[in-house]
Amino acid sequence: MKLMPYSLGVLPLTLLALLAPPSAAAPAAPADPVTAPGAASQRHSAAEISRFLAAFYGDHGPTPYDREHRVSQVLKERQGASPGADVLLCAQNEPRAIGIGPVTVAPSAGVGWATVTTHWGADAEAEAAAGPDATDTFTAYVRLDSRPIRLDDVICAG
Repeated sequence: MKLMPYSLGVLPLTLLALLAPPSAAAPAAPADPVTAPGAASQRHSAAEISRFLAAFYGDHGPTPYDREHRVSQVLKERQGASPGADVLLCAQNEPRAIGIGPVTVAPSAGVGWATVTTHWGADAEAEAAAGPDATDTFTAYVRLDSRPIRLDDVICAG
């Protein structure tokens, strides 16, 4: 048995591959937008979502501009069907303060979310009844691929 160097043993296979007609080659699969290079950079990070929610909710709730331009159509329709309530705050009036909790991102689900805490008790009667700082919470959702970034859904806790 005569041993051949490795490079000579591979040479016939390389030549066959070069001589094969182009139609025999498998067609290239289209790039998957979720796993394509750069796709991760097109999705919102937890830090971006946190900054967005903090700016969106501010200290007392979203501005009229935010309500018009930075929410999903579903939330706009839900608000239209509930004129007596604020669906973006899960409330009927303006909170004294708002806090945004840590953001969780689920890339496979395409969403990120955070718990939003509203602080109430601005008037003396409410403070006497509920203590100095009554709070409520809800969850705010943002689609990772929304361009521009916007609030996609709100789920009230109670």
